[in-house]
Amino acid sequence: MRTKFLFYITCIGLLITASCKREDFLDRFPLDGISEPTFFKNENDLKLYCNRFYASLPVQGAFDDENSDNMVPRNVNSFLAGTYIVPVTDGSWNWTNERGVNYFLQRYQRAAVSDDVKSKYAGEIRFFRAYFYWRKVVRYGDVPWLSKDLNEKSPELYAPRDPHKKVMDSVLADLDFAIANLKDPANSDKDRINKDIALALKARVCLWEGTFRKYHALGDEGKYLQEAANAAGALITSQHYDVYTTGNPSKDYYNLFLQEELSGNKEAIMPKRYLKDVLMHNLTRQMNDRWPSFSKDFVRSFLCRDGLPIALSPLYKGDDSLDAERINRDPRFIQIIATRGYVNTNNTDGSKDTITLPRLSSSTTGYGLIKFKSPDPAQNNANQSTLDLFIFRYAETLLIYAEAKAEMGQADQDVINKTINKLRDRVGMQRMDITTLVKDPNSPFPALTVLLDEIRRERRVELAGDGMRMDDLLRWRAGKLIENAETILGMKLHPNVKAQYPPSQVNNIVLDANGYIRTYTNIISRVWNDKMYRYPLPTQETTLNPALLPQNPGW
Repeated sequence: MRTKFLFYITCIGLLITASCKREDFLDRFPLDGISEPTFFKNENDLKLYCNRFYASLPVQGAFDDENSDNMVPRNVNSFLAGTYIVPVTDGSWNWTNERGVNYFLQRYQRAAVSDDVKSKYAGEIRFFRAYFYWRKVVRYGDVPWLSKDLNEKSPELYAPRDPHKKVMDSVLADLDFAIANLKDPANSDKDRINKDIALALKARVCLWEGTFRKYHALGDEGKYLQEAANAAGALITSQHYDVYTTGNPSKDYYNLFLQEELSGNKEAIMPKRYLKDVLMHNLTRQMNDRWPSFSKDFVRSFLCRDGLPIALSPLYKGDDSLDAERINRDPRFIQIIATRGYVNTNNTDGSKDTITLPRLSSSTTGYGLIKFKSPDPAQNNANQSTLDLFIFRYAETLLIYAEAKAEMGQADQDVINKTINKLRDRVGMQRMDITTLVKDPNSPFPALTVLLDEIRRERRVELAGDGMRMDDLLRWRAGKLIENAETILGMKLHPNVKAQYPPSQVNNIVLDANGYIRTYTNIISRVWNDKMYRYPLPTQETTLNPALLPQNPGW
């Protein structure tokens, strides 16, 4: 399904002027806001108002896991290093979007359109409100739930925060309203939020909330886990979507993220579309300048081709070199990480820039991410990439369904076949058989059932770089995994491998006692404190509004 985001930049600028009559300049209503006497009159007004929020939706791409145990950024993440201090201000504590959606909901009924049209756009707006509030809860926990737009005299400005669970129940109500009032894709404009997109968001939000409640011992998790399974299940049974494959298991996963047109791709529940000279991005160029780099901890998580973890599989060849490390591993390994033979650039003269050794000058760990990175030189031009990106991908929906069902003790082989094994079939990986699963002795989750453990592993690999890993650690109450030293280590720079590099490239690289690259020379591991499950509220806000106190625990 295509979402024509080309409209959104221009629509914001046209939001007011499109529906206003020509008037003397001095008699115009203020241009820094919607003027009620001239707006919310027709469907076009409703549509243009909704357009302003589309740019807020998260696009998946490359650097998004740098705040987790999956990746090692070039500079230390202060939050994960335990050196983050309570800020005076915080851009995330901003209520412009929330006020904007509430402004619409108090005024859209005056439009001279049918109730069906009104409900459709109200569904869009409540979809966005659900998303905005969920992200506030993920970051801060308890937040004020505001159901109307406020002004400087509104007493709600000085109200205390509402409990996390109360806010999330309101989020769920918004999502249910959106699903009930939006049309299915066949009956929706291709550039609009539809019922399926709302189901995808509901599945994501409810899995997060259900597992957060479970692992943080808040209670009442069952409802949200069931809602996550129901929403994901509805998308599966709709048969509107499928896992992308051309029958080429060695390339299909990699190629999925290098398409100039995701419209018509059945894995795209909601893509973001880019067109040359209209709307473009800079991702491949950014990745050429500085490759996002995976951690040693992440790389160890890949199974071997026989479906066994490296601690148990006779196929594992060790990690004295990246050449050895990739042998007999999950085929996604070489479609996610740059290894020997990867074509970095197809040069305009017909030659190819092909990887032989890990490029340590570009990658901090030697494990450079190639997902989203195109070898096409045209995509490497600054701010001129036209490759479409995902907002909601069907693979995530399958993983949500599998995890939610497993959390409820309802994941049988049929569930695994239509979720996990669909993803493994794409790449020619050994299918999961729940009767033969063996617990990884090095599992980061020793208390979990082997099935849940392996579903979490599958999610980590399939969604690598998509920006969901830290949210996962938060909801699983697994922040302590950040303290694993291997989350900031890179590949082993074995003397035989080191000898293949010019001395100027490797002489200044610092190794640990086992020969693994130390990205940071001033720390050997990061620090997790349980207060970090929530960000602190900025001091400016708690000072101006004492009702927001107490500060989040530990801050």
